[in-house]
Amino acid sequence: MTDHAEPTPLWLRILQFPPIKLFLLGYPMFYCLGFSNAFLELSGGNHVLASFGVAGMVSLAMWIYIGFGKFIERREISDLALSPGLRELAIGMLVGSGLYTLGVLVLIVLGYGRIEGMNPVVVMIPALYQACSAGFLEELLFRGVLYRIVEEWLGSWISVVVSSVVFGFVHLMNPDATLTGAIFISIEAGLLLAAAYMLTRRLWLGIGFHIAWNYTQSAVFGGVVSGSIAQPGLFKTVFTGPDLVTGGGFGLEASLIPCIIATSTGAFLAYKAVRAGHVVLPFWSQPKTAKSIAV
Repeated sequence: MTDHAEPTPLWLRILQFPPIKLFLLGYPMFYCLGFSNAFLELSGGNHVLASFGVAGMVSLAMWIYIGFGKFIERREISDLALSPGLRELAIGMLVGSGLYTLGVLVLIVLGYGRIEGMNPVVVMIPALYQACSAGFLEELLFRGVLYRIVEEWLGSWISVVVSSVVFGFVHLMNPDATLTGAIFISIEAGLLLAAAYMLTRRLWLGIGFHIAWNYTQSAVFGGVVSGSIAQPGLFKTVFTGPDLVTGGGFGLEASLIPCIIATSTGAFLAYKAVRAGHVVLPFWSQPKTAKSIAV
């Protein structure tokens, strides 16, 4: 006797259509990110209040993401699996911090940067919850929702381009944003973070990259994060020279040196993903029985 799976109801198939899924899941993710950013501004420097606000928004976003995946997409939420996700998170944080630090050291060696002193360690506190807010919520939105859903529909490479461009140009909303900075983020961070998901099929490596890069940039070296308002870091770091080298008011993410470093790392991860067979074909090239890759 052969078991036959029950057909998916029409209403569920409509909700599972990729553009509709993008809206239904992306909309609350976007608002969780927006509310978290607004709460940080309204916290008035109260670290405890800001930390609880960020933790609350991250928890809410996680539950929405998991709930949507289980009840609408009817899938296993393997991209948030804690094993080996937590190990990938730790690796991502080490590598993300190392990549930014390498960029700073190269600029110092080339004579475009110097460290003029240090600030009290307490100045590093605000950047911690700010980096966690961006790292968790932006990765859920731009990789967990945008990249993943576009990928299952249009394939990995189109999804890399779409998610990278959207991710980069969203940063034009920041106070000191520049077009050059948005383009550089699209290339360096867009590829790096999309390739991290493509390789591992989980969000944790990208979350680690994102948190550590932002935290090292702001809390350690006092750099401007993606054209936002500058805050003091542990080291009083000064960069002088052409904007193409120093990033100007946008920060080092608009510098050619970190762009080369991050893009090279992203290209390596994408190469590893291709070698591992993790590239998803667009729907028109997939065998009729294949829904997605198995990892």
